[in-house]
Amino acid sequence: MFASVYFPISTSRLGRALVASAMLLAGCATQKGVELPDISDWDRRSTVLSQIDQFDFNGRIAVKAGDDGFNGKLRWYQQESDFRATVSGPLGIGTVRIEGDDRVVEVTDKDGVTTVLADVEDDLYYRYGWTIPVESLRYWALGIPDPRVPAEMAFGEAGELTELSQRGWTVSISRYREAGGGQPMPRLLNASNSETNVRLVIDRWVFHEAVASW
Repeated sequence: MFASVYFPISTSRLGRALVASAMLLAGCATQKGVELPDISDWDRRSTVLSQIDQFDFNGRIAVKAGDDGFNGKLRWYQQESDFRATVSGPLGIGTVRIEGDDRVVEVTDKDGVTTVLADVEDDLYYRYGWTIPVESLRYWALGIPDPRVPAEMAFGEAGELTELSQRGWTVSISRYREAGGGQPMPRLLNASNSETNVRLVIDRWVFHEAVASW
């Protein structure tokens, strides 16, 4: 059974140049990261993971939208409210970089042309014929709902999030495993709306900040 939940949110912003430098240094530094505290039930998991805003993950992504779609790789870097996502696909798509914060999101295509997106998910669909849930993926990938909007959720026997409905997307997380951070994190995530299906396999997590035990 789904439960309706609404979470308030508070965010802070860094200067874009400073954040870009921090992300670059993080990418060049050791990828060992820090260990997470125990998150063996939903109260602990939701409390701890909602505090985390410095992390990155990488994996494989498959996107299908009608006759369009691709299989590729996804790398996601998060530094407080700022993020950078690199989507690498075959031939036609090349490498697409999406980056921004709570105010502005830009996409840079395989030719190096950068465009500001007024509505990131709709604009991606208009440009490429597919989209990914950029606005909420940083939360869903962690296995928690986007705290800015209401959510309907279902849970597994261990208290982990298994199903989620938010912003017109239906999300299922069918597998968790330890892949960085010392705690089970989402491994296989599927997100779909009326036009697009996105399948994400997360291979590696790195957390860059310590979180106090709950």
